[in-house]
This record gives sequence, C-alpha cells and structure tokens, in this order.
Amino acid sequence: QVQLVESGGGLVQPGGSLRLSCVASGRTVSRLHMGWFRQDEEKEREFVAGSSWTDGTTNYADSVKGRFTISRDNAKNTVYLQMNSLKPEDTAVYYCAASDFLGSVTTQRLGVSDTYNDWGQGTQVTVSS
Repeated sequence: QVQLVESGGGLVQPGGSLRLSCVASGRTVSRLHMGWFRQDEEKEREFVAGSSWTDGTTNYADSVKGRFTISRDNAKNTVYLQMNSLKPEDTAVYYCAASDFLGSVTTQRLGVSDTYNDWGQGTQVTVSS
C-alpha cells in the first residue's frame, strides 16, 4: 500500500499560481502511475492530470490543458501539480492518487479513477478575489 500526503493548497486570486505536492511513502513514485483529481461540493470527483511511470505519458483534462503541469521528482519521491492562470472554477479539494500496476496504461486509463488504488486525503484550493 502507498501512503500519499498532499500539500500546497490555499487561497489564491484569479490568474495566480499554486504548486501542489504529493509525497509518497511505501513505494517509489518511479514505479507508480500517478494522478491528480479534484472535487468540489457540487460535483463528482473529476480527473485533472495523470502520469505514467512506464513511458512518461501524461494526460490532462481539457479544462486544465495549457495551464496545469504534472511532474515527478523521484529523488524526493514526490509528484507535483503546477497550476497557473487559476480560475474560480478550479476551486476544489485536490486529491493525489497512485496505481502500482506494473504494466503500461493507456492515456485514457490515466484519466479514470478506478485505475488508482491509493489516495491521499486531499488539499483545498480556493480561487477567489
């Protein structure tokens, strides 16, 4: 089992930036497929970004393409979500997720929540003036 701890959330003005961190323990992120999801009070949990460990493939929700970037630092066993040009509609609790599946996953599978078997507790991001 992988333990995931997110941090970096907070209050930011529209147009601002935040970087979320997800520190993993129990497994190395270099052998995990990683994803970021978000959920606000009125919507179901939705995919934000994903990264495959086997070939470095990444996938993004259309709503965040060009603004958000997922990356990983294997030395720190940490995955990041850099969020730029934030909008009020980005307000949500952001969750980090991990899959220890040893094989390749398709880009589409990166965007599906049941691909992942371990989840963090979430970090709140609020975009407001």
